[in-house]
Amino acid sequence: MIRNLVEEHVVTAYDAMRPHFPDFCGCDICREDALVFALNRIPARYVSSRTGSVVTEVNLEKEQSRAAIEVAMMEGMRRISLAPRCGVKGKTSAQ
Repeated sequence: MIRNLVEEHVVTAYDAMRPHFPDFCGCDICREDALVFALNRIPARYVSSRTGSVVTEVNLEKEQSRAAIEVAMMEGMRRISLAPRCGVKGKTSAQ
C-alpha cells in the first residue's frame, strides 16, 4: 500500500495547533481546507514498505521537517480564518 507519510504529520500538526487558533472555524470544510493548504506546500513523502516508512518517519521527526509542517499549517489556518468557505465568522480585515 502506498502512503504519503507527510499527510499523517500534517493531520497531527492540525490537531495540536487547532486550540491555539480561536478565530479558526474548525468545521469539516475549514479543516480540510487547512490540511490541503499545508499539504500543497510540503513535499510529499511516499512509502510502500515498512523499511521505507521507518526511514521516512525518522526524517519527518527532525526539527526542520516538523517546523516546515507547522509553519504551513499556521499559515493555512490564518488565511482560512480570514475568509472561510463555509461562511462562518468571515473576516474582512486585510492580510
